[in-house]
Amino acid sequence: MRALLVVLALVVVLALVADPVAEGVAEDRVAEALRDAGGLAGTPDVDVRGWPFLTQAVSGTYEDVRISLTAAELRQPEGTTADVRLRGAHVPLSDALSGSVREVPVDRVDGTATLSYELLAQQLGGDTTVAREGDGLRVTRTVEVLGHTVPLTAAGTVSLDGQDLVVDVEEADAAGVDVPDVVVDRASDLLDLRYPVELPFGLELTGLRPADAGVEVTAAATDTVLRAP
Repeated sequence: MRALLVVLALVVVLALVADPVAEGVAEDRVAEALRDAGGLAGTPDVDVRGWPFLTQAVSGTYEDVRISLTAAELRQPEGTTADVRLRGAHVPLSDALSGSVREVPVDRVDGTATLSYELLAQQLGGDTTVAREGDGLRVTRTVEVLGHTVPLTAAGTVSLDGQDLVVDVEEADAAGVDVPDVVVDRASDLLDLRYPVELPFGLELTGLRPADAGVEVTAAATDTVLRAP
């Protein structure tokens, strides 16, 4: 009995040692496969959750894969980040180890992307600043309309239209400058913004909310297959 217990203990120790090593190798392989399948500009940071890892690797199904994406990897302007979660990613062990993964079927993909206020301000140009104001945005910018230089401040709402983030300003104020109302009305149109949000892995936008660091958009996809081009 004592000898059996020693053997069992040794098996457990070996499993504990081998599991992290195998996980590291597989995470690297899965990251490369996701880079190719998602058309990413770089290899993302991948974290395969769940223990023991080896049983997931042998079965070829990873129940919870977390992916952190930078603006460069997304091929998006600075100020964009995304966190993606794959629930039920199917990668055969032989393909993962050989690096020959050409497609990754996934039961469900959930994503959250952050579009910084600096990024949105850059899209409007000039000296624009964008900041959170409650459930909406505060947009400021100096514009020239009909011979007038107008420093505008406006409250804005943010919404989704398909895959576009839309900023609609209202209640524009010329910040104490005495100009005709028609000039303010025309100038406020220059603060509206439609920004296409491009995410990998077939993700479709499902919602958004202004947060401290930027506008957070949520996205999802079900029963999708990530394929290398």
